[in-house]
Amino acid sequence: MQAWSIYILRCNDNSLYTGITLDINRRINEHASSKKGAKYLQGKGPLDLVFSFVVGEKSSAYKLERLIKKLSKKDKEHLIKNPKQIKLISPAL
Repeated sequence: MQAWSIYILRCNDNSLYTGITLDINRRINEHASSKKGAKYLQGKGPLDLVFSFVVGEKSSAYKLERLIKKLSKKDKEHLIKNPKQIKLISPAL
């Protein structure tokens, strides 16, 4: 069984994009250079990986993604600077 990961990318306009994947490098390449990437990220490169965390099961990754997307930008920036605080967002991890 492959482990799902959550990631946060910083765009050239300083916005943050959150997603989940089985392969972070592949997904970043898709975002940067193919039609498989998120529409939101088109024209916002270069993209910088600023946070990643191996979650495990797909359902857990989706739940955590939803929680992170609901955070304010200030709280996301705090998470990026303090990755161990991911446990405060989702204690079940």
